[in-house]
Amino acid sequence: MKTILNIIWLVLSGFWLFLGYLLAGVILCITIIGIPFGIASFRIGIYALWPFGYTTVEKPGAGAPSCVGNVLWLVLAGWWLALAHIVTGVLQCITIIGIPLGLANFKLIPISLMPLGRDIVRTDEAFAASGRW
Repeated sequence: MKTILNIIWLVLSGFWLFLGYLLAGVILCITIIGIPFGIASFRIGIYALWPFGYTTVEKPGAGAPSCVGNVLWLVLAGWWLALAHIVTGVLQCITIIGIPLGLANFKLIPISLMPLGRDIVRTDEAFAASGRW
């Protein structure tokens, strides 16, 4: 089921969201200070390209630099990337078939707002690490 949803996602919105993250990453990599943010944008872009079967978890050891970086990210790129997820998610939720895709868009909003200090892992790895089996 994950594969079918990922293929539908890729065709309907994943590719376009990926291009948005790619554009943000390229713009952010223009300056040396923006390179870590650009890399975060590329990482999230790959997650936005194929989101089903993956989730985000807090990165151990991420501290104050991640918090400061997230504030800068929010101002530079996070707000409009989150807005793209909101608009796309609402449009996809209009149809019954699009509801899982819209929910996936809403799942991407927190990481698009504050990506630093988070890792993208397979869903089964996240549950194994949390001990909820």
